[in-house]
Amino acid sequence: METPNDAGQTRTRRAARLSVAPMMDWTDRNCRRFHRMMSRNALLYTEMVTAPAVIHGDRARLLDYDAAEHPVALQLGGSDPQELRQATRIAEDWGYDEINLNVGCPSDRVQSGAFGAVLMKSPDLVAECVQAMQAETATEVTVKCRIGVDDQVAADILPDFLDRMRQAGVRRITIHARKAWLQGLSPRENREIPPLDYSLVHAMKEQFPDLHLSINGGIADADAIREQLTVMDGVMVGRAAYHEPWKIMGQADRLWDGEPPFASPLDVAAEMRPIIVDHIAQGGRLHQFTRHMLGLFHGMPGARAWKRTLSEGASKGGIEVYDAALMQVAEPA
Repeated sequence: METPNDAGQTRTRRAARLSVAPMMDWTDRNCRRFHRMMSRNALLYTEMVTAPAVIHGDRARLLDYDAAEHPVALQLGGSDPQELRQATRIAEDWGYDEINLNVGCPSDRVQSGAFGAVLMKSPDLVAECVQAMQAETATEVTVKCRIGVDDQVAADILPDFLDRMRQAGVRRITIHARKAWLQGLSPRENREIPPLDYSLVHAMKEQFPDLHLSINGGIADADAIREQLTVMDGVMVGRAAYHEPWKIMGQADRLWDGEPPFASPLDVAAEMRPIIVDHIAQGGRLHQFTRHMLGLFHGMPGARAWKRTLSEGASKGGIEVYDAALMQVAEPA
């Protein structure tokens, strides 16, 4: 008999057919609300939140989200099993659909905390961390990793890493198909310079058919997503979903053989307006939403004027700035 938890995991795995990557300073709750407007199905992720921040910081600010964002996953960063255990226990009350451990971020601040991509060198510690997290929640605990770091031979270490995760009880993993170079490359360069190795990730799906594996890295359009789904269980898209949201999120529901909720990005912008009005009425700022919406009309008539109007006016203005931007892309009567 399927339990409520089993049913929840089934729904989240179905959603993971397409997910939007956790991106620092980008995938906040306003961004997720905007993305959810365009796709009923895709799995959305929070920005990475460190375990110590959850334990000692402003939990409401870090963990609150709108119920409309479901299915939504929390990504935690950390390398101390007891801290991650405590953070997971706290986060349990927020009702996320998944809790993910970051084993892929190469930024300096992550390395200084001995977590993120550097943990690819310590699979036993990662296993200890995820088991500590699992002990505190009925929600599925997942991992996002790289294919390796620095001078590691990815083809050697990645299967061992996945096997160790499987032994620890992890059943769903997202693999960024690039190595991370922890010295000599910036976080941005680590997203672009190390070569993509899709074939290795595909081989992992063949080697571990029982694991639900998603692929991440360099996937930028619907055709590429569909091609990856012929091999992989899921695809995670990052910058393309953010910079060209209509192209990715606006068409996403077709991956579940459904129709997108809106016929055009103008419809999305119109539907977002009352949400933004309410946000401003509660003391929020226009740019807290519109900074995530600058690419909505990418490649379409009026896109530059839309972006310029919001970029120049949203930090100080109100809904009238949004309306002025809409006039730049409005269809002629």
